Amino acid sequence: MTSDLPRLPLSRRDLLKLGVGAAAVVGAPTIARAQTPKRGGTLSLRLWDPPHFDPHLTVSFKTHILYSFTHSRLVKHKAGPGIAPGTFPIEGDLAESWTQPNENTYVFKLRRGVRWHNKPPVNGRELVADDVVYTLDRFRTVKGNANVYMLAALDRVEALDKYTVRFTLKEPYAWFLDVLANPHAVCIVARECVEKLGGDLKKPEAVVGTGPWMLDSYRPNVGLTLVRNPGYFVAGLPYIERVEIHVDEDNASRMAAFIAGKYDLGWEFPGQINRTDWVQIKDTLKQRRPNPKTMD
Repeated sequence: MTSDLPRLPLSRRDLLKLGVGAAAVVGAPTIARAQTPKRGGTLSLRLWDPPHFDPHLTVSFKTHILYSFTHSRLVKHKAGPGIAPGTFPIEGDLAESWTQPNENTYVFKLRRGVRWHNKPPVNGRELVADDVVYTLDRFRTVKGNANVYMLAALDRVEALDKYTVRFTLKEPYAWFLDVLANPHAVCIVARECVEKLGGDLKKPEAVVGTGPWMLDSYRPNVGLTLVRNPGYFVAGLPYIERVEIHVDEDNASRMAAFIAGKYDLGWEFPGQINRTDWVQIKDTLKQRRPNPKTMD
């Protein structure tokens, strides 16, 4: 492998042998769970070149996947080895807690001390309730947002104080929290990035969030590099120092790259291998499987 992530007891190819694509990915957390995490290393992925970088002006997952690394939401779907497959429990992200005084009202208390990435034009200032209000208002009113229907039940958003936001719905909406947690909907963005970088978020320089990684470089149709955010609000995280994203739209090329160890996960989202491709490569992987006795 080209990655310098700490090795698991089983090699990447051992994990692949456990099953097709998703089975391999699902198996990894079970193996790693008993280990003590170590900071460092590079995660190498095959993803896509975004059409542009404004999440409110495209439905493309190619943009929204990137924002899942760099930006935060009020709430998120809890993940990890303890979560049963097919369930989507909600936990706080930027929100420290929330209440529902009645069927049409949600009140969120924000974490204090959350800071934007320390880069222009936001330069590490604290995230506050006005940022949430700005994002929601932009999401609902910016011309060209094909996802605006997702929050059609929302009537208004108000900052009650620096760290408190109230959402008022037009009618009860059981899926409201799930919409806020959806990576294709309401990641919180900074007003400065819109107003000082051309009136939208289409430029790569506008990718400034509060998430665990920061966009370090963008090479059109080649790849992107993300680096660890040292000021991330979850203490100690993330462990991975760099994420290298490679753009390769040729299936034969990306299969060859995966076999050679260039990617740490399968080349299809989310880290899977298509069944038809697996039929082609499984014998090759078996032949190239390293001898455990000779592994470092």
